[in-house]
Amino acid sequence: MTLFSRILGRVLKLPPAQTRDVVVRKDLRVPMRDGVMLLADHYAPRGGEGRLPTILIRGPYGRRGGGFFGRTIAERGYQVLLQGVRGTDGSGGTFDPFRQERDDGLDTLRWIEEQPWYYGDPLTFGASYLGFAQWAIAAGAGDRLKAMSVQVAFSDFYDAVYPGGAFALQTFIGWIGLMSNPSVLGYLSRVIRGDSKSERALDRLPLRDVDRAVTGREVPYYRRWLEHDAPGESWWASARHGDAVAEVSAPVHLLGGWYDFFLPHTMRDYASLRAAGKRPYLTIGPWHHSSFAWTGVALNEALAFFDAHAKGERSRLRDQPVRVYVTGADEWRYYPEFPPPETWVKRWYLHDGGRLAPEPAAPFQPDRYRYDPADPTPSVGGPLLAAPGLNVKAGPVDNRKLERRPDVLVYTSEPLVRDLEVIGTVAAELLVRSSLGHTDIFARLCDVHPSGRSVNVCDAILRVTPGRPGPEADGTLRLRIELWPTAHRFKRNHQLRLQVSSGAHPRYARNTGSGEPLAIATKLVPANQEVFHDPEHPSSVILTVLN
Repeated sequence: MTLFSRILGRVLKLPPAQTRDVVVRKDLRVPMRDGVMLLADHYAPRGGEGRLPTILIRGPYGRRGGGFFGRTIAERGYQVLLQGVRGTDGSGGTFDPFRQERDDGLDTLRWIEEQPWYYGDPLTFGASYLGFAQWAIAAGAGDRLKAMSVQVAFSDFYDAVYPGGAFALQTFIGWIGLMSNPSVLGYLSRVIRGDSKSERALDRLPLRDVDRAVTGREVPYYRRWLEHDAPGESWWASARHGDAVAEVSAPVHLLGGWYDFFLPHTMRDYASLRAAGKRPYLTIGPWHHSSFAWTGVALNEALAFFDAHAKGERSRLRDQPVRVYVTGADEWRYYPEFPPPETWVKRWYLHDGGRLAPEPAAPFQPDRYRYDPADPTPSVGGPLLAAPGLNVKAGPVDNRKLERRPDVLVYTSEPLVRDLEVIGTVAAELLVRSSLGHTDIFARLCDVHPSGRSVNVCDAILRVTPGRPGPEADGTLRLRIELWPTAHRFKRNHQLRLQVSSGAHPRYARNTGSGEPLAIATKLVPANQEVFHDPEHPSSVILTVLN
């Protein structure tokens, strides 16, 4: 372990270790309010107990694998408590993901405060599920919590499962496959042998039975997710902490990736903190969720953040709270906030002939396409789960093959006469009409290179159901689709391109068009779609522009 931590420190370019002498106490029993015992491992530099801050890390992926990070962090002057959440890795109770983390996390925090090795100034750290576990306790902990470092994560589980109202199929089926054997050996097995079960299962209907295809058994929590697909259901309340983000008093450092499927949620949490008068630190790089590249950045920035807030050592804390990587320009930028204060909003309008232009369109007939859920429009690149063993390429890719499909409309600008930097929010405002009451609209912004290569920048989906949204007087639907935020330079002689389609399968579960309940839907009904672009229906893409 010491040799591995040395190697890990070099690979991740961490600050030098303060000690290699770390005391590890394993399988500590932490009582919950209902009598269930959760197990945890405690790491501390020898002699550091009672005089060093404690970092709490809670997750379902196994304490043994996470022990590498427990030791590595402890070597740099912190105590670490690494806990398996309820029903995982020897902890008691039943695993009901995301719905039990508030009470269990707060109980764990109280237990830490009662230990003889506790010094004060508790901190939290972790990515994805481990980041959600931080948000679950953040407001309830109040000013007892000294600082948080949250990476590629979210505070509201419903919004993560149903982005835009569509079930995030590939992300959570891949995750269920991972959770069927969340050990280091299970991870290596998927890397070496692949995860063909999960890949094949993504095309199955009904969705209710996909769990059996992936794991060989029913997964109760997965089936409950499908059964409770309507927004606003009270069933999700214990896993929704977004409304409490503004109440968090602890300093927060957030890290995300432009191609992480949780990025909109990270940015929503950042915006909530800013609106409440807080000054969170934010880092966004050119990463997807499974990138190893962000790990070293996350650890380095978290240690600098914790040193500043728990130890008063501010030498490594950057002056500007926002650090973003501008794709296209391939450079890091520093700002006081996001979006930068000097940005402005610019619309580019859809025109006939597949054109995209800054001036409104003239009268013209709508464009049409047919979406067939039996041959769903595929997902290509972007914020996909590139999990071990899955044949998936996440991030920026060439979209030209996708754009040749008859169920994908493209609108392309003239070559730019100067560089255009889009830094901030992006949205598509589309006037559409569908032959069905149940349908999806997917929009994607691309950067077209002089070679013709069309590279995805950001995108999003919106699921339409009868009455949501309500129709305009002429029966059209006015849809505002909030795309992923971005920081991207469209270079001179490049072109802007907007794709419009009705799916990105298997990233999102296909809309069957039948209106049947999501869990049991099997009937596939094609949809005839119209996209309008005229003075009465000014469909456009809305960019936050820096220059």
